[in-house]
Amino acid sequence: MRLLLLTSGTRGDVEPFAALAHRATAAGHEVRLGVPENPGVDLAGLDAVGLDVDFHRLVAEHGISPWTAVRYFRREVGPGMRRMLAAAVRETLAFRPDAVVHHAKVLTAPAAARALGVPHVLVEAVPVLTPTGEFPAPGVVHRDLGPLNRSTYAVGRGATRMFRRDLLRACASLPGGNTGAVAAALAPPTATLVAASPQLLARPADWPASVHLTGAWHDSSPGAALEPAVEDFARSGPFLLAIFGSMAAGDPLARGRAVVGAARAHGLRTLLLTGWGGLALSEDCAGPDVLVRAGAPLDLLAPHAAAAVHHGGAGTVHAVARAGVPAVVVPFLADQPFWGRQVHARGLGPAPLSRRRLTTTALTAAVGEALGCRRRAQEVGERIRQEDGLAAALAVLEDLPAHP
Repeated sequence: MRLLLLTSGTRGDVEPFAALAHRATAAGHEVRLGVPENPGVDLAGLDAVGLDVDFHRLVAEHGISPWTAVRYFRREVGPGMRRMLAAAVRETLAFRPDAVVHHAKVLTAPAAARALGVPHVLVEAVPVLTPTGEFPAPGVVHRDLGPLNRSTYAVGRGATRMFRRDLLRACASLPGGNTGAVAAALAPPTATLVAASPQLLARPADWPASVHLTGAWHDSSPGAALEPAVEDFARSGPFLLAIFGSMAAGDPLARGRAVVGAARAHGLRTLLLTGWGGLALSEDCAGPDVLVRAGAPLDLLAPHAAAAVHHGGAGTVHAVARAGVPAVVVPFLADQPFWGRQVHARGLGPAPLSRRRLTTTALTAAVGEALGCRRRAQEVGERIRQEDGLAAALAVLEDLPAHP
């Protein structure tokens, strides 16, 4: 089976697709993976092509926020999306796949698949496009609206309308031209793969049968290893792990000070992963009980932690939960408040803590609550480790009809 996987965004959007590409290739399928430039993910051994947009550079220079997207839309975000949409069409026509599996940002994927007469499969790491009455669209509304929950999912379809002109321009090169391209982009996919663990997200009863909650797409790299100094620190006693990924808004020094203070209040050491600048260590907080690194493989590091403090990104939530470690979620934007609520609802940590209220006092109390959730976290982690989301996703793809 020839599978074209298309993703776009930052590292968290690329890693699951790379894991699926590795698994599908190992199963004997011919796989091509389309990714943004400079994805920050090891793609060795994969047939990977670039999609002419560098989200890493955009985030590194301007940060991640809705206001960033608006401010730099005309100069960078819009042109980047335009190039990516056209590149996705180009690579689909070049590869001639039997099925197109795509991230929601790749708006031209459904039209390209339709033009070739093959199925297209939508991937949701966060369930933002499949309506349900059980909770509002993550990232759109942060509280239950009851009977209005389903209506919040209309917001997710707005991207198709926002980029309508670019979508039509990119699809003009398709066989038959761009007629019906917008309708195809809005039409239901042949199947939807929600790459999340049922331990963190119960499958809504009103999802259609074509939507599959597969479990997270996790594939440990056999060559991954912790830096010796990090491994020595991790094995030398309990510590608080803190990571905020690409979330750099606000004062990273103040956050670092709060994390170190909360850890010391509970007799813990601190390991700060600074990522793209979300955390920093001030000189007055330095000491032998604190280690700072830009990053480290979470799957290898997290199991050694007593608890974690993080931003609530889908990938980080799953990595920490898989490790059996309780967490304090400090959400910044988008789907992060949703995952923070899921962590709390499942007894894996306290209620999400606002980043604007991230003081040493508040975090000390939250870490105390998290430490009390350790047994529950270990139980859930064991169940997550038994899941094989990649196998479940591949089974759906192998069972797709030859024509949509």
